[in-house]
Amino acid sequence: MASRIGELVLECRDPELLARFWCEVLDFVELERDGDDIEIGPREGFGGAQPTIVLSRNDDPQPGKPRLHIDLNATDRDQDAELERLLKLGARPADIGQTGEESWHVLADPEGNVFCLLRRRLSPL
Repeated sequence: MASRIGELVLECRDPELLARFWCEVLDFVELERDGDDIEIGPREGFGGAQPTIVLSRNDDPQPGKPRLHIDLNATDRDQDAELERLLKLGARPADIGQTGEESWHVLADPEGNVFCLLRRRLSPL
């Protein structure tokens, strides 16, 4: 009965530059691209013990807004069951401007720190 950190999402102006940097630092490889966003991670790919890093383009970071947030994946249940468990533990839904069409849930911890609950990812998309 747990979640694991699946991704760390870092907003940045130059995903290409930071992908090259962090791949060299951590001996990671590029796993996936989604528009301007680049996901890097261990050579073994998704689902291992280490989280991946998503370098998400943001040309105009907002002052006071964290540029790093955590994405969780449920380890032993589906997304809906894990959402219910997290809400019982004190998480609450957070609105950061999402459309409602996302495949993830945006939540805040008891102190208001935002994180996302993703669908379980077993293999590369």
